[in-house]
Amino acid sequence: MNLNPRRVALLVAANTALAPFAIDAYLPAMSALADSIGASIHHTELSISVFLAGFAIGQLLFGPLSDRVGRKPVLLGGLVVFLLASLAITTIGTLPELLAWRFVQALGGGACVVNSAAIVRDCFSGREAASVMSTMVMIMMLAPLVAPVVGSGLLYLADWWLIFVFLAVYAAFLLWFMGTRLPETRDPGQPVASFRQVLTNYASVLRHREAMGYICAVAASFGGLFAFITASPYIYLEYFGLSPAMYPVVFSANVLVIALSNRVNIYLLASRTPQQNLQIGLSIQLVAAMALALAAALGLASLPVVVLLVMVYAGMIGLITPNAMSALLDHFGHMSATATAMMGGIKFGSAALAGVMVGLFEIESLWPMVLTMLLASLIGNLGLRRLAGKPAHGWGG
Repeated sequence: MNLNPRRVALLVAANTALAPFAIDAYLPAMSALADSIGASIHHTELSISVFLAGFAIGQLLFGPLSDRVGRKPVLLGGLVVFLLASLAITTIGTLPELLAWRFVQALGGGACVVNSAAIVRDCFSGREAASVMSTMVMIMMLAPLVAPVVGSGLLYLADWWLIFVFLAVYAAFLLWFMGTRLPETRDPGQPVASFRQVLTNYASVLRHREAMGYICAVAASFGGLFAFITASPYIYLEYFGLSPAMYPVVFSANVLVIALSNRVNIYLLASRTPQQNLQIGLSIQLVAAMALALAAALGLASLPVVVLLVMVYAGMIGLITPNAMSALLDHFGHMSATATAMMGGIKFGSAALAGVMVGLFEIESLWPMVLTMLLASLIGNLGLRRLAGKPAHGWGG
């Protein structure tokens, strides 16, 4: 495959950024959107959970399909669905319409993003693949940093609907970019698993006790993170009274801490195993969740306290996700795409469930978010210890 690594990195990074933009760009406009469709902000926040559920299903369905028919047809088809659904959202007038079109939008997004890693695997291996993947991860970190700022600016220029016009325009750009710059990367001579074999492979991951411990750790931490993300428009915009312009500032602080913890993880891996770093991340996350619950119970949960503790909680994603993924793929190198899709499906499904727990009951306090984050941390810590066992000693002694 005669493709420049930098060019492939640019292509897959642009594609990978679609999901974070679809999730985070409209967060500053949540109150305005809720007012427009005549729903509470809590019920409007459920559109995040619906998107995550559709995104999880899209990955599980369209990952195997791209292995059969090729990357490009699935990718371009997903972009068309995403584009049309984004435009449809600009015309909605009720909450059910919003939820339905967000689900369709997410199915298209899942079909797009699930192909990014597959395209890299098709083209490169070893250090080249790791380099391109690193660029993808960096974009995944930068997109949630930029998306709320873009959303806040578009809200200032017009209204919430302009954010979804922007998403449609971005999808249209990707259609042109991928359609004209990306060749089909899947080797036509590569053996294709039947759908029955795909189901068998998924089942083998589910039956693997240690692997499910790593998946549980990632899914629980991701669920806790999205409990915060789902609740953040209400917590910051209404509970603490921040302006839509200030929302991206406090929200983006979490992304910076995640990026920092990614660097710390690389440093620690010189002397520690991925399993040990994973355990550290989960433990710190649990302490942060317990401190948040204690602050709420004692009436000490001011804006600075909540922002700081959420930053610590969210930051541990940089220690948890890469190490759990590495430990999982040690057991499934022969079917890494299947194992990755399974982890992705369960991870986004957990995030959707956490969002429902936060937004469904319309409780005007911090407690739905705080308790969901605490429960997720407990499940992640217990699941890892019970299923994967204690981590072995580090490589450095």
